[in-house]
Amino acid sequence: MGEVCNVSSASNKSHARFMEWENLYPLRKPQHLRLHPGPILELLRVSGTSQTSAQVAKIHSTRWLEDGFKLDEKVFHNDCVNLTHNMGAFLYDDLLAVVSLRYQTIHILQIRDSGNLVDVRAIGAYCREDDELFINSSSQLAGNRGDLVDNGTNHDQPNSNNSFLSGIKQRLLSFIFREIWSEETDQTQRVQCLKKKFYFHFQDYVDLVILKASRNTDQLPAFFAVYNMETTEIVAFYQNAADELYLLFERFCDHFHATSINSMYMNFISSHSNNIHALEQLKSMKNKATSISQFVKKMLSSLPLNCQSMSPSPYFDQSLFRFDEKLISATDRPRQSTDHPIRFNSRRQGDILKFKIKTGPEFGSADGRSKKYSHFLFHPVWPLALSFIQPSLFLPPSAVNIHFRR
Repeated sequence: MGEVCNVSSASNKSHARFMEWENLYPLRKPQHLRLHPGPILELLRVSGTSQTSAQVAKIHSTRWLEDGFKLDEKVFHNDCVNLTHNMGAFLYDDLLAVVSLRYQTIHILQIRDSGNLVDVRAIGAYCREDDELFINSSSQLAGNRGDLVDNGTNHDQPNSNNSFLSGIKQRLLSFIFREIWSEETDQTQRVQCLKKKFYFHFQDYVDLVILKASRNTDQLPAFFAVYNMETTEIVAFYQNAADELYLLFERFCDHFHATSINSMYMNFISSHSNNIHALEQLKSMKNKATSISQFVKKMLSSLPLNCQSMSPSPYFDQSLFRFDEKLISATDRPRQSTDHPIRFNSRRQGDILKFKIKTGPEFGSADGRSKKYSHFLFHPVWPLALSFIQPSLFLPPSAVNIHFRR
């Protein structure tokens, strides 16, 4: 299965440059890997410039490696899908989840071997497949069809007269109520606890929206909900500064990242729960943090982890190489660019320099003093990578560099 790419991020002024890595060599033999022969996905945002404005989003299934033939497409009309760093798209083997911000719906699609995109489920207004049928049949008997919830998938405008909460929101409120209810055994204390923790914040919970967590939530109240799509139950609910969630993330980071069934090399991603060097680096960052609460928010801001956001490249194996994670890492997210080459030193050969990657000022702005941001996309096994240079976090790349082995 190919990686999900935001192909609309490049501007007309974007250009590609070829860079060479010094002393770079492949570390794994690709003939031992079974590559999934499925179609390639392209996510297109064909109109709209703001993440909050209505637009048209398209998903194309193409036979890109062979002849570029388009096999199928899925169109989200008058909708908003955040494609920045795949924040609104999650690809796991043959399943693709797309988050509709406007209609607050998570669309689950299956990519068949033929390349067809098949609707599996829509989670939002309804949770079970027959919820809509049941509610519509009940409303016909009651004669109040106009008050029904509208999932917006086949309509141009969301239903502003909707008197019902969505199915996923009702599941969430029920979970919060039961959790607070079980905290106290005394009936009087239980009622007081519900007043303070549930009813007082009821409207705040109702106003919550589904949004892929990002660093922009540092100054906003944000929560994480764990949802079982088979049983349609909320199984956990955490605030974005919860110490309990951070400890789970620190000790069991690999469980937060779904590994691919078809691509075995996805099992070799270094993390602070399977690599002592990554754990030491995490503890060093934690000890240097001026505020533990802000540190926890920063670390949890990467959740939920996109299946395609972590690179399995062996060059990010921290048992083999040491590099500055402030400048580059296996996680696909922008970092402040530097004019100096990024060094990769060997951990097993006396910390000697093995290779370096340069994305100097000549590959971004002509003014080397201006602040730039860069992020990298590495091939899973080959010594090949792309670097994207952005003049701002909110602007498309001004340069796309191709790095390869000399």
